Amino acid sequence: MILKTLYIVRHGQTDLNKRGIVQGRGMNTDLNEEGRHQAEQFFDAYKDVAFDKIYISELKRTQQSIQKFIDLGLPYEKLSGLDELAWGVLEGKPSTPENKVAFLDLMRNWMDGNLDVKFEGGESPNDVKLRQEEAIKTIMSHPEEKTVLICMHGRAMRLLLCLLTGRPLTEMDNFPHQNLVLYKVVFDGDKYEIVDFNNAKHLKAS
Repeated sequence: MILKTLYIVRHGQTDLNKRGIVQGRGMNTDLNEEGRHQAEQFFDAYKDVAFDKIYISELKRTQQSIQKFIDLGLPYEKLSGLDELAWGVLEGKPSTPENKVAFLDLMRNWMDGNLDVKFEGGESPNDVKLRQEEAIKTIMSHPEEKTVLICMHGRAMRLLLCLLTGRPLTEMDNFPHQNLVLYKVVFDGDKYEIVDFNNAKHLKAS
């Protein structure tokens, strides 16, 4: 028996996404024209789902991505636990060869299990895990909310999917994503199961 269904999406495109610039918790950016179009496409595809509640991060690009659902009168709540990982000194910086090397070095550290490593002023995967556990606790503490829409961020979403499915955080890159892609996860009271993996069909609609 399914007790709760989570529709987890990444926010729509921003100009920093388009330009390949690191955008974490410290960059409160807006959707660009393409991002707004993606939000329209997602709404058109899922507006008939009977969502009981919406959870978003405290960064405005997540609310902008699902605003049309909020406009239907659906209750929503902002949780800082759903914010993107903070990339610290690398946020908003142009994608230089030096920055790319630093980023790849950090990724290698994480894949090797060094999950406390972070950029200066930033967060590690273990830092994000702590606040995500609080967010999950909040979301799952409402059994009356059977169908939930969650809008969050790329790296944070990868970490959350590891947490929900009981995988080590070193496997975060096993969850590919693009802007406004969907992961649908069901909870049966015992375990979480991904029943729709990296779904972008709604973005291919005309």
